[in-house]
Order: sequence, then structure tokens, then C-alpha cells
Amino acid sequence: MNLFANIWNHPKTSAAGLLIAVVSIAGVLSQQGISLGKAGTGTVVSLASALATALLGLLAKDPEAGSERASHPSEQTALAGGPGREQGSTAKLGVWMLIALLVPLPWMQGCSAISVAQDIVNWTPALQSAVATVDSTAALLAPADAPIFTAATSGFEAASNLLVAQAKAYLANPSASALQLLQTQVVTFQQQVNSALLQAARIVDANSQQHALTVIQAVATIVNTILSLVASISSKAAVANMSAQTGIKLAMVRPYLNDARAAELVAAHYGEPLTKARMQVAQAEQAEINAGF
Repeated sequence: MNLFANIWNHPKTSAAGLLIAVVSIAGVLSQQGISLGKAGTGTVVSLASALATALLGLLAKDPEAGSERASHPSEQTALAGGPGREQGSTAKLGVWMLIALLVPLPWMQGCSAISVAQDIVNWTPALQSAVATVDSTAALLAPADAPIFTAATSGFEAASNLLVAQAKAYLANPSASALQLLQTQVVTFQQQVNSALLQAARIVDANSQQHALTVIQAVATIVNTILSLVASISSKAAVANMSAQTGIKLAMVRPYLNDARAAELVAAHYGEPLTKARMQVAQAEQAEINAGF
């Protein structure tokens, strides 16, 4: 009876809990490739998750909360004896709502292989632009540092072109063999980028080092994002195989990455708030580290 009494006495909190459960379950189903059918261009699972997220947002900003308290003096008197408890409950509810809202990443929503492949292809113009910037950066460095930088990034253009071609090939024909080629190439490119970051960090001149790390960071952000996308449509065994091919782990280059710049790039690409992008970048990095990358 206490269970039903709590639901009756705290309808908003109960509704939020139910919606959080819907978002969480939808995330698990999506990651397992369970869609429950199509809903327009998406799936029933993604639609349910989106609706639950939207309703959570409405609950978090209930415009009637203040007016209801103001119109019931007796309630104000009752709350006066325990404002800390009420504020604590509200704060906890807000935290859980925030967690539920931030769980889905734009590149890890359990979408279909086709939509993920399209997302990968959508990133390729930004990747090619970032690589072009790398190619023109050597002229900005100190004469002694330019050869180091050039040697460290010499394979970027070829690796980028191959990754773009394989991403487009997988989008055109999302077969197991095409996915395997994509898995191999994104890991290969990621290792090249990680190696370049470590070499750029050895540049002595502070200005040269900063220029070098900044442009390599842009490529690293995009490649790591594509890696997350590829991993999201790969089996656990395939992800384990991909991570086994990485000698230079993400944790080893973390000191040379700028999360703020990474978030700016992600926010601009997806057209989303910078705060959300920061959370997504941090969560994606941690997920890759946990997977062994």
C-alpha cells in the first residue's frame, strides 16, 4: 500500500521515474539492435525514447509549480517545516532527469546501420577539411619543427581518402565485409593520429607545438567520433578485435587533447548546445577507453 500511496502523493516524481525507465530501456533495446518496427524514417524504440525525453523536459520546467504553491497557503506551511527535504528531492529529480536526457549520443543512439553509415559519411567533409588544414600548417611552424610535424602527419591524406571511400562503400552496400574494412581503416587512422599527437608533443618550441596539437586535435576528434559510430554498429567481438589492434591507447594521448575544442566541433556539426556536446564528448571518450581503445 505504501507503494501506491507514494505514487498518489508524488505524481510528478513517479511520472519522471517512469519516463526515465522508458529512456533507459529504449537505450538498451537500441544498442541490441531491437527496433520494434519502423516509425517514419526512424524506429518505434527511438520514437518512444524521444517522446519520453521531451516529456521529461516538460516535467523539469513545470510552469504551474510556483503558482500552485502560491495558491495554497496550507501547503506552504507544511513545506516550511522541511524545505531542505523538498529541495533535496527536487535536486535529485533534476539530476536523474539530466542523466536521462544526456544518455543518448547523436552517434550512439542504436540507430539502424544505414543511418549510422550516413552519419559517418556526413562527417567526411569535415574530416577532409581538417586534414587539408594539417597539410598547410607546416609553413606556420619554426623551421626546425616543420619536418617533425610533416613526418608525423604525412599519412593523413591517404588514410582520410581511404576512410571516406570505405564509409561511402558501406553506405551503398552495408555488408559484413564492407563493415570489416571500415572497422580496420578507422582503427588504422586512429592509430596514425594518436602517434602524431605523441610526436607533436615532443616539439620544443611552444608556439609550434600549440599549432601542431591544435590541428591534429581536430582530426582526432572526427576520427574518434567515426570510431564510436563504427563501434555502435559492430558486434562485441568485433569491437574487442578492433581494440586489440590499438597499440597507442586513447588514455596515452588524453593529456594532449583539448575537450573544449572537441565539443565546439561536435556542437557545430550536430547543431546542438555546447554544454550537451561537452557531455557527449566526455561520455564517448570514456566509452572508448572502457572498450580498450
